[in-house]
Amino acid sequence: MENTEKKTILSGIQPTNNLTLGNYIGAMKNFVNMQDKYQDYTKNYIIVDLHALTVPQVPSELRERTYSMLALYLAVGLDPEKSNIFVQSHITGHTELTWILNTLTGMGQLNRMTQYKDKSAKEGTFINVGLFAYPVLMAADILLYNANLIPIGDDQKQHLELSRDIAEKFNYTYSPTFNIPEAIIPKQGARIMDLQHPENKMSKSAESPKGTIILTEDLNITAKKIKSAVTDSDMEIRYDQSNPEKAGINNLLTIYSTLTDTEISEIEKKYVNSGYGDFKKDLSEIVVETLRPIKEKHDELLKDKKYLDQILKQGAANVQSSAYKLLSKVYKKVGLVAPAR
Repeated sequence: MENTEKKTILSGIQPTNNLTLGNYIGAMKNFVNMQDKYQDYTKNYIIVDLHALTVPQVPSELRERTYSMLALYLAVGLDPEKSNIFVQSHITGHTELTWILNTLTGMGQLNRMTQYKDKSAKEGTFINVGLFAYPVLMAADILLYNANLIPIGDDQKQHLELSRDIAEKFNYTYSPTFNIPEAIIPKQGARIMDLQHPENKMSKSAESPKGTIILTEDLNITAKKIKSAVTDSDMEIRYDQSNPEKAGINNLLTIYSTLTDTEISEIEKKYVNSGYGDFKKDLSEIVVETLRPIKEKHDELLKDKKYLDQILKQGAANVQSSAYKLLSKVYKKVGLVAPAR
């Protein structure tokens, strides 16, 4: 493995639909925490717009969601002076490296990807090549910057493993080139569940909106969703991962714990003589007051597209030279003539 001058943290989110409380707790909150914790690292946070094209998009809506994603990155606390924030399609190298990595990736590896299997199993679904091969683009997103640490939710572990496999195969086939990336998964909150169907992950694409809290929605609606969240019949505010019937309260306790940085055991003690109604009322206030400043700043930032464009331009300028450098190295190793830059 070749040494790099500075280690890199990298992650990205698609600008599809609306981001949820699960995205905030499982990913974005962690982004901000790492911004100061890993001061000696380069931090790259990408809006992965090319991934969004694996499903049909209304072009004007995709562009608006890309700006909204940037506004949310800034609203939750990412600082463009400390982190590089940029759009995937603005950087030369992601798609070029993907093509080369495609030649090292087996069809069987992509067939085993859980998200592809789930989507392709739906009757009548049009499966495009991009949907099948996008995990290789994800690998290219990581390897183009020789990233060391990747903050992800636990549902993305399979994709990161593929990235590691591809990096190892390239290093073995040619010569040591890529770092082997490591995952950073939150100890709590890596998977926030649907408020109405706690056996399922809270999702941007859920069929029913009642179980999904959208970061930019009306806060009165947010409070109602928390208060009407599914629990169970024993009315005991207790975390029990071994009991499927406690999935609802387990999820609410996890949300409470991660947003207040309080141990679940302390929350259980606080509500030992309380019912679900009191608990959910308090939790609704915690969620609303957490999201209020984020929503307000997001809405304000969206009014200034010129400023947002400046952020994206600077972010792209900060990383393009390192992407060119890595891509030129890969070109030479596989036998291509690297272009003069």
